[in-house]
Amino acid sequence: MSELMSKQISIRGISGSPGICIGKAYIVDREGVNLIKRYPISDAQIPIEIDRFKQSVSKAKNDYAKIIKSIDKAIEGNIDILETHLVLFKDKMLYGKTLDTIATDKINAEWALRKVSRRAKAMFAQIDDPYLKARVNDIDQVTDKIMSSLVGAQDKKISDINKRVIIVAHDLSPADTSQIQLEMIKGFVTDKGGKDSHTSIVAKSLKIPSVLGLGKATVNVKNDDILIVDGSSGLLIINPDEDTIIDYVERQIRFEAYRAGLEREAHLPAITKDGVALKLMANIELVEEIVAAKDYGATDIGLFRTEFLYLDLKRFPTEDELFSKYRELVELMAPHSVTIRTLDINGDKVNPYLSVIEEANPSLGLRAVRFCLENENVFITQLKAILRAAVVGNIKLLIPMISCVEEIIQVKQVIRKAIFELEREKKKFNRDIPLGAMIEVPSAAIVAEYLAEHVDFFSIGTNDLIQYSMAIDRRNRQVAHLYQALNPAVLRLIKMTCDAAKKKGIDIVMCGEMAGDPINIPVLIGMGLTNLSMNSASIPVIKNMIRNIDSQKARDSMGKIMTLNTVKEITDYLLNEYKDILPFQGADGTI
Repeated sequence: MSELMSKQISIRGISGSPGICIGKAYIVDREGVNLIKRYPISDAQIPIEIDRFKQSVSKAKNDYAKIIKSIDKAIEGNIDILETHLVLFKDKMLYGKTLDTIATDKINAEWALRKVSRRAKAMFAQIDDPYLKARVNDIDQVTDKIMSSLVGAQDKKISDINKRVIIVAHDLSPADTSQIQLEMIKGFVTDKGGKDSHTSIVAKSLKIPSVLGLGKATVNVKNDDILIVDGSSGLLIINPDEDTIIDYVERQIRFEAYRAGLEREAHLPAITKDGVALKLMANIELVEEIVAAKDYGATDIGLFRTEFLYLDLKRFPTEDELFSKYRELVELMAPHSVTIRTLDINGDKVNPYLSVIEEANPSLGLRAVRFCLENENVFITQLKAILRAAVVGNIKLLIPMISCVEEIIQVKQVIRKAIFELEREKKKFNRDIPLGAMIEVPSAAIVAEYLAEHVDFFSIGTNDLIQYSMAIDRRNRQVAHLYQALNPAVLRLIKMTCDAAKKKGIDIVMCGEMAGDPINIPVLIGMGLTNLSMNSASIPVIKNMIRNIDSQKARDSMGKIMTLNTVKEITDYLLNEYKDILPFQGADGTI
């Protein structure tokens, strides 16, 4: 390797899947897709352009169908992702609007598709829920597939790769990742994507190290460059020097041994050294995720997000459709509990089939419980389905984004209406299910003691609680550094909520991402939290952390932690106190 080639470059992105790999780069390019031009067409050319577009969609769908049929058993659990894309190919919002745009704007199919897809992505980008926001990637990937066919671009097929490499791409669709042969692909990095994207979901299921959202990896990396992918800390190192390679080889060995040990112990109980038992639960969006949740040692489903079906159908689902899905969910988990969160969307930004007034700032507008109370019929339909499913399984009902006592009182009034309708219709249902309020707005934490008089449990949603407390948009890179779970203000809001729950004798759960980060566990145990819900893959790591903690020490430490003024002071204190048991060394997550 020449001196010029060996100059080391490091780029930080987002951890898509933990782990470390070292190898040569293999660029997956879609030449031509990003070089399209706009040109006008005559009335006589409109049918020709429409036909070109339809044929390209048909070809793309056929390619996807072939991939689904030949999918590797290692990732067959992710077929639902590909099938979601198949639906998008003929979705009215994408397919129908493109046909309309070709005809009304009299422009070529490529430009019409780009215009429509950008509009659709802008709509989804307004959503606060990270899982739903990540569906922007789905639109991107389906659009790219159709565009490739339109411009005649030749993709490099991942399934044809016959050497051990690290894939470097602008983006990877689920169709791309589904073609990965584990014996050939060590890991991958992409310019786009995030931890909640389908690309990340597949990477985690394959246990392939990945770093996403790098921005310009495809610009900085050349074919056959030596790469180090540190998926645990979201770092890509290009042409590392010899010392760096030696260091990362050692880290890689430690990580593999560490992960193997965790997975062997996944079903051991989460009990602290001094005998305090914690319940670890899983956050899921799809019924299909239950198998993985159980494999990783989840005792219950602590959060089932219900938005996916509403988006998947592109219309409001019926009561029977919802009931069927919820019944399947609780039957698979029986006798363990499932906490179903009611609809958490913003109507005008997610539902193109609903006509509402456009909002300047949807995250502070008619979303979650506000949307449901404003659209009572939609809310009652969901509540009835949940109450019916509670006959066959153990269900808890969770209401998102409660900000005041008045809202929870209104919710209970709507629940009574749902019960009245079920009684009148003579349907079997269970009226006695626990009712919970999500604490994700600062005002809810402040009045938690009053809210506790109206509900059976609290569920702390730290993702929004941090964002709203700090008045930041965590998607905005200019202020994202302020999104810190260990911020003293956030800790005080959480402690306030825990104290209120304890005083009023109700249960409390944490279901935000904060629960899945090992460095936070001493603080959460110190505050008295014993119910944690998180991404399934985080459970073995957190269980291991819990088994090495003394809960009395954690409680004693809280006096000191609550006097510290900055995130750095709190982080440094925890790293020092728990350095012997933290799975990662350093605040950046490096093992």
